[in-house]
Amino acid sequence: MAGFSRTSLVPLIVAFGAFGIVTSHEASGADEIQNTNTTQAAPVPSSLRPISQQQLDGAAGDSASWLHSNGSYAETRYAPATQINTSNVAKLKPAFIFQTAVMESMETAPIVSNGVMFLTTSYNHVYAIDAVTGKEFWHYKHKMGPVTTFCCGPNNRGVAISGDRLFMGTLDAKLVALDAKTGNVLWSTQIADPEEGYSETMAPVVVDDKVLIGTNGGEYGIRGFVKAFDANSGQLLWTFYTIPDTGSEGVWAENDAVGRNMKRDIAAEKKTLAEKGGDFNKTLGGGVWMAPAIDRKTRTVYFVVGNPSPDLYGAIRPGDNLYTDSLVAVDLDTGKYKWHFQYIAHDVWDLDAVSPPILVDVKDKNGQMVPGILHGGKTGFVYVHDRRDGKLIRISEAMIPQEGVWTLPTPTGARMLPGANGGVEWSPMAFSPKTRMAYAANLHQPMTYQVEEAAYPGGKLWLGGAFKTIPSEQQWGRLVAVNVDTGKIAWGYKTDQPLIGGVLATAGGLVFNGEGNGLFRAFDAANGRKLWEFQCGAGVNAPAVSYMVNGKQYIAVAAGGNTQLDFKRGNSLLVFALP
Repeated sequence: MAGFSRTSLVPLIVAFGAFGIVTSHEASGADEIQNTNTTQAAPVPSSLRPISQQQLDGAAGDSASWLHSNGSYAETRYAPATQINTSNVAKLKPAFIFQTAVMESMETAPIVSNGVMFLTTSYNHVYAIDAVTGKEFWHYKHKMGPVTTFCCGPNNRGVAISGDRLFMGTLDAKLVALDAKTGNVLWSTQIADPEEGYSETMAPVVVDDKVLIGTNGGEYGIRGFVKAFDANSGQLLWTFYTIPDTGSEGVWAENDAVGRNMKRDIAAEKKTLAEKGGDFNKTLGGGVWMAPAIDRKTRTVYFVVGNPSPDLYGAIRPGDNLYTDSLVAVDLDTGKYKWHFQYIAHDVWDLDAVSPPILVDVKDKNGQMVPGILHGGKTGFVYVHDRRDGKLIRISEAMIPQEGVWTLPTPTGARMLPGANGGVEWSPMAFSPKTRMAYAANLHQPMTYQVEEAAYPGGKLWLGGAFKTIPSEQQWGRLVAVNVDTGKIAWGYKTDQPLIGGVLATAGGLVFNGEGNGLFRAFDAANGRKLWEFQCGAGVNAPAVSYMVNGKQYIAVAAGGNTQLDFKRGNSLLVFALP
């Protein structure tokens, strides 16, 4: 649902023993940089140097930095540092807490380079702070346009970095380039029209001076895309539309990727298409709102595509609705289509593909190692593909209950599991090459699916019904480890609340994950045993990151709660280290 309210926190600084709470200060008028939205608190240290393409390519092996929102172009969210490990994680203590000026949902994955951290908040604030002490260097506040349209909170999941620049997508559907040393705006370009339902919450990805970004808006009747912009000028280089000009009807699939019949009335769909044509393609949805993965060797971009519009009322959008609910590969240099794999054709349950894909080598059905790609689905399965052609190699065991699949929505509401949030929501998975496991944060929310006729409302919320939790049924979460070479579940840890936010794995044999009740935890990656936890005071619904400064390893995570699941709000970034 659209949201417009804005809340800020009165600044406060408190210090406790060995660590401090550092609060962002709203600068006075004299501190404002003329003609900008940036306030300067202190000079950025000279140690902050431009980030080269070679550094971005080698980020997976860089213990000191965190240069991509998901750790690397492969998006494994695996940190190679071992200083914090299974033998000592129980001693982990807060190093500092940085409080932002925005008390609202936080989903940011901070970027860390040369001891400087860049984090974002809801409503598109960006902070540059000292990654050891939390000292603020600068604070950018995006001047929002007159219209913003977003369904699930005013979130932002982070910036991208390349050279001496940061890149951020905004709620009013702009792409902004900032000077990393000053926070000053270098350029800004309009990606799409927010009045038509477009917005940006994802962290962009920068590669070879191209800034890649998709779009939100699957609940508003947009036509989804991935676009590439020139990092130096902001000029549009190419666009791939997730709804093709022709052929969105696909193959009229009867079964989902697991082989279960989806109970479609294909004859009725074909009749509707023949009588009314394909104009609905212009508003068919298919947002791409999580970061794509990049295969540098083959110069391929991989991303997952969200739900069709309207979410539940499928009668006016006949066919498979390609490429919604799909994993898609395109050429990095041109945006040209390479292949796709659709998980759910003609989705009427809002079970879109959204958790970012992960690039790892996997065993094929003959036991041979091949280039693979993983996706954690809202459906509650981890899908393992051959990334050369998209063919499905295997599906994991179900991570959450599957009941009444695929019960069609009704005017009065029909129960089905999983609920519309998953499974694995947008939460990024992590992968450890040591255990050969993918780690997925799951939700269990029993829901009813209700459908109603709904014409396109012109950029307004357009669900075509409703999905509602069932008050009498328990909701919970489950952190699950899946062996990617067998599809077998190695372990699962059940949590009191549904999990949303993401996972970090480390070479120290650890997995980090947070919960909406404020608990941030470390687990043994091999067996799921809980080794440590800390109460952060607000929902930990963001993915953690790891970095090192002067030989010391730090774990950072945002605790700002979550609008979508209404977890307790906060405004803090917490950073932990060994004593």
